[in-house]
Amino acid sequence: MAKNKEEKTNVMRTLEQRKIPYTAHSYDPDGPIDGVSVAQILGQPAEQVFKTLVTKAASGAYYVFDIPVAENLDLKKAAKAVGEKSVAMLPQKELLPLTGYVHGGCSPVGMSKHFPTYFAEEVILVDTMICSAGKVGHQVEVAPDALIALVDGQVADLTVQ
Repeated sequence: MAKNKEEKTNVMRTLEQRKIPYTAHSYDPDGPIDGVSVAQILGQPAEQVFKTLVTKAASGAYYVFDIPVAENLDLKKAAKAVGEKSVAMLPQKELLPLTGYVHGGCSPVGMSKHFPTYFAEEVILVDTMICSAGKVGHQVEVAPDALIALVDGQVADLTVQ
């Protein structure tokens, strides 16, 4: 039986253009699937799978945060990390027009505009991290340092303790 050709997303193409090695993972996106369930489906520890969250600061600036799927973003820590008075989660309906991504398929790579991006400090504990490939049902596994450098990201204390 012929192997199905892997569907390439813009995130995958960007990684290839920048010569950043990655492993593609996919899962059946039907039904509501949270990040921890995605980690289980992929057979990966939840600490290795990251979700991408977009926020809007009191100043009107937007910020992107990548944290482990089992963790919650501490909005006060996030605001402190970016030097803002406060940040709030972006309403879901504003995600697609702002980033070009839908909820559940948001990646730190390839957003419509470049936003300051921060990774939870837990990222230093994993050899590879898995994040959305820009489409629901598709993930990419990459070296954290390579991904952080690609998006000009920073590492900070961001999660609820």
